[in-house]
Amino acid sequence: MIDYKMELNEEQLAILNGEKGEVMQQVLETIVLFGDIFGAKRLVPVTHKDTHLVTSFGLGVLKPLYACMEKLTQADIKAQGYLTVDPRPIDYENVKCNPLEKFVFNKKMYSMQTEYEAYLTKLGLKDSNAFTCTCYLDEVGNIPKEGDVLSWAESSAVVYANSVLGARCNRNSGMLDLFGAIVGYVPEFGLVTDEGRKATWKVYVKTSKKPEAQILGSAIGMKVMEDVPYVYGLDAFLGEDLNDDVKSYLKDFGAATASNGAVGLYHIDNLTPEAKKQGESLIADDAKEYIIDDAELERVYQSYPVMWKKKDAKPNLVFIGCPHLTYDQLCQWTSAIVSGLKQTGRKKVTVRTIMTASPDVVARFKRTTKYQLLTDRGVHVSSICPLMYTNNPIARGLHNIATNSNKLRTYSTSRYYKDADLLNIITGKEGK
Repeated sequence: MIDYKMELNEEQLAILNGEKGEVMQQVLETIVLFGDIFGAKRLVPVTHKDTHLVTSFGLGVLKPLYACMEKLTQADIKAQGYLTVDPRPIDYENVKCNPLEKFVFNKKMYSMQTEYEAYLTKLGLKDSNAFTCTCYLDEVGNIPKEGDVLSWAESSAVVYANSVLGARCNRNSGMLDLFGAIVGYVPEFGLVTDEGRKATWKVYVKTSKKPEAQILGSAIGMKVMEDVPYVYGLDAFLGEDLNDDVKSYLKDFGAATASNGAVGLYHIDNLTPEAKKQGESLIADDAKEYIIDDAELERVYQSYPVMWKKKDAKPNLVFIGCPHLTYDQLCQWTSAIVSGLKQTGRKKVTVRTIMTASPDVVARFKRTTKYQLLTDRGVHVSSICPLMYTNNPIARGLHNIATNSNKLRTYSTSRYYKDADLLNIITGKEGK
């Protein structure tokens, strides 16, 4: 038997001795060895049983993943709660592809998508609508409570759960999130501990107006990397109430901190749960400082590279919604596009535009008149993962993709635009 470093209780030792079968033994053994690497002294129970998986795409090259899932399902093992999963990589109905793109997606990239989703169903997938990176929205329902311990992996979901909801979860990798959900335990280290949730950076927001969430998050992420920031001054723009508008802002802000850096938790003075309750006691004694003013935000924005083959080309595809949009954001963008088109005298958007949101949010949106207003103007609404779509090398060569997502910009050749500039592009106001 392996000499494990951490303390294990009788139930855990029994599983490791094979009393619940070889497969369950291997699952827990992986969790324990992972915890040993990071110096965890014990395992703690997962108190929010519903997990969120980062892998949603059936890439043909992920053969070890499928072999592992087959082994789990053959042993009739599944998660203790239900699973939500990151968005699907393709949606031919709403995100059109030419025959060559479809060939690459179906035969070269996501050739195992059908089989993979069958595995997910056997392992505890909530339903066919459970594919979204914003599982924590009311419409989706995978919502941890403050203090809950999770087994999640998706970076933007983890940072939201930790920061806005006050739950506890490390940024696990794919499959470790599933293993924790199966055995009901995760190692106690990092952001699961009180000490690991202390801020090692004090960030002062001193801008003249509310900063764009994606750029502010980008600036902080690139500066603090994987550390925990305590942010002063943002409450002056957002207030002290976690209403829907504020949650939407923090969703996008957090996704940028997590993708442009590796932030898994942030505290906003007078706003996020732990900051409201514990205040500056959350800050480590030797915390560093970072001041963000208008000039610093503009410096960060100007630093983003343009990865298009022709840097002065015009966008021919726009993605809005990475991470997926909230219902309120869908409504706000609809109003802005309708108003912008009235100003330019156009009936339809001038660039193919895709807005993405979770299937449950899209279903709610479709029940309103705003959906028809938006689609009548040529905008498509999808639940695709823009990032997985842009990973297609054919798509990268065909499209100059514009976005207001720092996550999509970071992981693809998409070009970042501020919200107002992107709206001008969509409505044809740019260059008038």
